[in-house]
Amino acid sequence: MGTYLKLARRALETETPVMVQIQELIREAKDAISLAQGVVYWQPPERALEKVKEAVWQPAISRYGADEGIPELREALIKKLCCENNLHKSSVMVTAGANQAFVNLVLTLCDAGDSVVMFAPYYFNSYMSFQMTGVTDILVGPGNPKTLQPDADWLEKTLSERKPVPKLVTVVNPGNPSGTYIPEPLLKRISDLCKNFGSWLVVDNTYEYFMYDGLKHTCIEGDHIVNLFSFSKAYGMMGWRVGYIAYPSEVEGLGAQLLKVQDNIPICASIIGQRLALHSLEEGLEWIKIRVKDLVKNRNLLREALLPLGEDAVKGGEGAIYLWAKLPDKYSDDFEVVRWLVRTHGVVVIPGCASGGPGYIRISFGGLKEADCEVAAGRLKRGLEELVRDGMV
Repeated sequence: MGTYLKLARRALETETPVMVQIQELIREAKDAISLAQGVVYWQPPERALEKVKEAVWQPAISRYGADEGIPELREALIKKLCCENNLHKSSVMVTAGANQAFVNLVLTLCDAGDSVVMFAPYYFNSYMSFQMTGVTDILVGPGNPKTLQPDADWLEKTLSERKPVPKLVTVVNPGNPSGTYIPEPLLKRISDLCKNFGSWLVVDNTYEYFMYDGLKHTCIEGDHIVNLFSFSKAYGMMGWRVGYIAYPSEVEGLGAQLLKVQDNIPICASIIGQRLALHSLEEGLEWIKIRVKDLVKNRNLLREALLPLGEDAVKGGEGAIYLWAKLPDKYSDDFEVVRWLVRTHGVVVIPGCASGGPGYIRISFGGLKEADCEVAAGRLKRGLEELVRDGMV
């Protein structure tokens, strides 16, 4: 007990990572199929991997690189931001994934004790990033009950009434864990509110390419906006850990302060990972579109599997790789339902309580090929039918 009391309060009071708990469940289960972690089933482009294979013996691969990223990748990313995202006044820092990018920003933009704003259901790692850096005044706003999109009216009321004004507002577009997207007019309204009241807006665009049913992802920029991006999902580079920050060039000193944090956490993102990211960009958008398009089949299989909960119980799926589903009212302990589904039906999902949504579950449709997803969907449907009919027997 004495040793435990010597541990940092900010660590002790940070939520236990839900994925660590889920991984333990998977290890204990026999032949469980996971619809839990936010991953895709494909690997990086083959030609990009071959180029990296050839480069691995180059001495520069094993040395430190520039903190902000290798010049060739940053140059390519600035072109990409202009052409694809309509961001023309942004500088780039390459990070060890989008999660590290978010931590960099919290440490650079926020002080311990500051107020920040998120919207439920929120991305659990972002919530943890605030907790472990001492930002404990975390205001969680509601989402629209029908769309799960952030409630801008609540945000306006909160920013106008809170003194001091919250330092930072963050959204994920399209959403994790909700699988919903923020249309451009709503994103602009949120941005305008942040600008008018003097708050930073941090937008996580990890799933920018994962849009369905004709919907279009958009970015906006301004001297109060920071955009985050990732190579993990679109290019199947989860384990390579490469993301990047697009921050406003015109804000004096912001880049220098970000470099302080970067130098003290990773120094630089993995050089071999950055090279793979560069070569993956060379494959072009079509490589991504072909793979993302096929995920619609998985989404539809899992929507069908969730029907025992009722049609109105299932939301999301317009973007990203997630569906968000409400359990029957009597099952407020969603984690217990998750454990039961693993033990009795061999299928794994994420409990909504990890994202500020107790009584819900998150289902990922990105990590399995169609045939495997069909098996998982069958298990999930049988489990939910039993849950609704007989309870957790």
